[in-house]
Amino acid sequence: MLNKIKLLLIAITAMILLVACGEKSEEGSKVKKDTLTVAQPADAKALDPHATNDQPSARVMTQIYDRLAEIDNDMNIIPGLAESWEQPDSFTTIFNLRHGIKFHNGEELKASDVKFSLERELKTATVSHIVEGIDKVEVLDDYTVKVTTTDPCGAILYNLAHPASSILNEKSVTKSGKNYGQEPIGTGPYKFVSWDAGDKITLEANSEYFNETPAIKNLVFRNIVEGSNRVIGLETGEIDIAYDIEPIDSERVATHDDLKFTQQEAPSLDYIGFNMKKKPFDNKKVRQAIATAVNVDDLIEAVLMGAGTKANSPIGPKVFGYNPNAKAYKFNVEKAKQLLTEAGYPSGFETVIWTNDNPIRMQVCQIVQAQLKEIGIEMRIEPMEWGAYLESTARGEHDMYILGWGTTTGDADYGLYALFHSSTQGGPGNRSFYKNPAVDNLLDKGKSSTNPEERKALYGEAQEIIQEDLPVLSLFYKNINAGMQNNVEGFVLHPSGSHRLVTAHFAE
Repeated sequence: MLNKIKLLLIAITAMILLVACGEKSEEGSKVKKDTLTVAQPADAKALDPHATNDQPSARVMTQIYDRLAEIDNDMNIIPGLAESWEQPDSFTTIFNLRHGIKFHNGEELKASDVKFSLERELKTATVSHIVEGIDKVEVLDDYTVKVTTTDPCGAILYNLAHPASSILNEKSVTKSGKNYGQEPIGTGPYKFVSWDAGDKITLEANSEYFNETPAIKNLVFRNIVEGSNRVIGLETGEIDIAYDIEPIDSERVATHDDLKFTQQEAPSLDYIGFNMKKKPFDNKKVRQAIATAVNVDDLIEAVLMGAGTKANSPIGPKVFGYNPNAKAYKFNVEKAKQLLTEAGYPSGFETVIWTNDNPIRMQVCQIVQAQLKEIGIEMRIEPMEWGAYLESTARGEHDMYILGWGTTTGDADYGLYALFHSSTQGGPGNRSFYKNPAVDNLLDKGKSSTNPEERKALYGEAQEIIQEDLPVLSLFYKNINAGMQNNVEGFVLHPSGSHRLVTAHFAE
């Protein structure tokens, strides 16, 4: 009996050691880690590409869906669901779809799904401005789609590569109805599994993906608002990749023996917006006074730790159509006081700025609050939950707000049209409720032109007017970054901020 007990104890000890060292396969090798956990600072708002246009949602949807064309890491257009296309004239693009691509529900991708998706996008106010120039989508056969625009459109391929132009399965959208945003079906490298709102979204690898099969079986997006907690998650090994490492933590990650840090310039802007439907922000001199009272260099140094560049335009140098000569406001307290007096507010006024629960934007607001106090403006800071923030600013309930905009297509049409055209007021992007017929005209012409030099000139002029009118104070172009475990390989930052995880894998 004693011998049997000894043998049992030996067996139990061996099992404990086996678990501690990692389970063994029949060949004796360790079982591969099969889950990649990614942390970002906000939860997705929806997983329906037409229901929202925020980055946290886009970062998840990029894994679930594909588009006719894609934008690579160098911001070039490459084939996506369409293996090729022809443009017989400046109004027409004919897309040739790949054969045999399967949606996650087993349905084969057909031209009818493309027609359904683009027509649905056109009918949805939140994102319709992205494909606004499309007049007709025609099915020529099961694998050929003809897209006709009302006018020539130089940005058509870039706009169709936007996350909002993801191709949906008509059958699944119709079946799910209003619940589609919580049970998405795409053709992408990962399939939707579950969503614990406010906590995590779980995806699994699509073994039938037409391009490159994901190396990692499971993908989990964690909602971790506090930047310090994302770093702690990296340090404890709970998190494999953390997006948006805060400047104060970047060196901590970069010098950690078990971690890696990567960053690059991005075509994205952080800005302060003014609700031009409300006094005193209907007065241009008030807006210019604020721009002159804000020391952006201090913001970049104190908040970003130098990881950004002062903006002179709502679009940056990495975006086609950028105007390097657009007006950048110089910090000058006395000039700001003078402008405020000319506007009829010599003693200043009280106002409120809204921000979401993003620590960097909160820090920016706190510094701006102190700077504006120097010219008599008492600005209260009101942080809000992300979803409520987007909905309330879309309705125009705010005075001032702080937000970011990523020109994910790399083209000025998307960087300017959504924020400043009068047709996009509210949820689509123009939360300043700005309206200038001259700017509308320039943006309309830029959208319809196919001549690159003409488009540059049109967008250049539009930027000069916008910087003079100042519906938003463009602050800085911020670097994008991520921290990760040393054993994570194949992960590359995408300039849009919607990083693709299909190539990510763990080192052997």
